Amino acid sequence: MTPYLHFASEYMELGGRTLWSSLEISAEPGEMVALMGPSGSGKTTLLNCLGALTRPSTGSLTVGGVGVHPASSAVRRKFRRDHVGYLFQNFALVESESVEKNIVAPLRIMPRKRRPSASDISQALSSLGLVGREKDKVCGLSGGEQQRVALAAVLVKKPSLILADEPTGSLDDANARVIIESVRRLTDQGACAVIATHDHDVARSCDRVVNLQKFTVSA
Repeated sequence: MTPYLHFASEYMELGGRTLWSSLEISAEPGEMVALMGPSGSGKTTLLNCLGALTRPSTGSLTVGGVGVHPASSAVRRKFRRDHVGYLFQNFALVESESVEKNIVAPLRIMPRKRRPSASDISQALSSLGLVGREKDKVCGLSGGEQQRVALAAVLVKKPSLILADEPTGSLDDANARVIIESVRRLTDQGACAVIATHDHDVARSCDRVVNLQKFTVSA
C-alpha cells in the first residue's frame, strides 16, 4: 500500500554542496514524524521539499496518491493551499497587525466555502488559551502567545499535512507542550505531521524519528 506521504530523493544539491543521498521518507495519517540531525543536515530544506516550496534536485513527492513533484506550478500551489499547514520557529506573523488578521490573511487564497468563520477563529484561540484576543496586536504578545497564534491559523485551516520547523525552539517548556499537544490533536483527527527539531523531548512525543545524519554526504 502506498503511504499517504512519500518522498524519495537520490541526492539534493544546495549552495554548491550535496545535502543528502539515497533519502526516503514517508508518513501516514495519524503520525507525527520527527526530523533530527545536526545543523546543516538539511532539515529545513527537506520540509520545504515536502511542502512543495523547494524543488528537489532529484526524486519524487506524492501526497494522498497525487504527484506533487514533478508537477506544474499550478499543481504545487493547489497542494499548498488545500493540504499544508506550516509552523515556523520565527512564527511568520505580521507584528503590526491584529491576531485575527494574521489568522485570516493566509487563508484568503482558499475557496470561500472553506474559509474559517469568526466563530472558528474564536474557538481555536480559546482552545489555545487566547480567548478574546482577536483584536490584540501581535507586537504586544509574548513569544509563546505568538506561536499559539500561528498554531491557531493551522487549526482553523485543518490541513492534512503539518510541517513544523523547530516550532518549540524559542519557547519555554509550558508553551512547547501546548504546541506539541495541539499538533497531536490534529494528527488524532487524521492529519500527519513532520517536525524538524533538535529537542529530544519533542522527538520522544513523536511516533518515529528520522535522523538525517544517516543520509548526509561527507565533505
